[in-house]
Amino acid sequence: MIQCFELTDGALRSSQREAADIMLFNNPDAHERELLRDHYKLDEHALASALDPDEVSRIEFHPDNLFLIWKRPENYSGAGNLVFEVSSCGLLFSQNRLLVIATGDSQLSGLGARRPLYTPLDVLLDLLLNNVHHYLGHLKVIKMVARELQQQFNASMHNRHLMQMFNLSESLIYYINALHSNGAVLARLRNHGEKEHFSAQTLGLIDDLIIENNQCYKQAEIYSNVFSGLIEARGNLMNNSTNNLLRKLTLINVVFLPLNLIASIGGMSEFSMMTTGTPWWVSYPLFLTAMGLAAGLMVLGLKRIAGGAHP
Repeated sequence: MIQCFELTDGALRSSQREAADIMLFNNPDAHERELLRDHYKLDEHALASALDPDEVSRIEFHPDNLFLIWKRPENYSGAGNLVFEVSSCGLLFSQNRLLVIATGDSQLSGLGARRPLYTPLDVLLDLLLNNVHHYLGHLKVIKMVARELQQQFNASMHNRHLMQMFNLSESLIYYINALHSNGAVLARLRNHGEKEHFSAQTLGLIDDLIIENNQCYKQAEIYSNVFSGLIEARGNLMNNSTNNLLRKLTLINVVFLPLNLIASIGGMSEFSMMTTGTPWWVSYPLFLTAMGLAAGLMVLGLKRIAGGAHP
């Protein structure tokens, strides 16, 4: 689907004109792909790269235009798996036009809220800045979710919470890779702007983009390192809890297995033969008392052994 926009009075407005200043190709079909290839000279490899979520960010310089592959964060749905995805979009920029090729229609939403837009270059830079702020917003959400998961994990020690932390950690790895490659694109765009004599205001905006992208990258890197340490600590804590549980079960078995053996012997006819001449109401209570004393002695011995094993 194609959506067209015009720049009017410093704002981005919807338009019905076919050759508009700003055009969004949302999941282009075969006819729209043909239009991109034939009319806008976009080759098949570049078109496939723009729609490939695993494509790495890059920038290509052509005599009449620039083509950027930009990594953007997907909208978070709030599902139970707590996975934050990234995808790719293609940006074909020329002096008089900007084409956006993406798998969603949210790329141009919210543009123009920070500063007026008069040229396609203004739209391009505002779009990139909007994506960087989108990353920052997701990082704040990840931090909040991580705190809630820590509280839930401390309360229940459930494996599901640990898996959710793994998902968040994996999402941060994707964010770090995307932000790093986006930073390389911004650096090359800054150098290109100097060669093409962009205005000082535009170069300053690109510098601000580079700084904010680097800050976002560092923040994601710190969160990733913290999550790795937390996951390792939580895993060790779960292992210690499991080991303590197994230790208690082993102690119970050590106490009751000998008692079962003694009880089995006492239940056979040989015990009656050994206690011939002694009333049963005397022999059996004595036998049970002996079993209780033996169990108590074993428990005391095991506690002393366990206490000596922990300095």
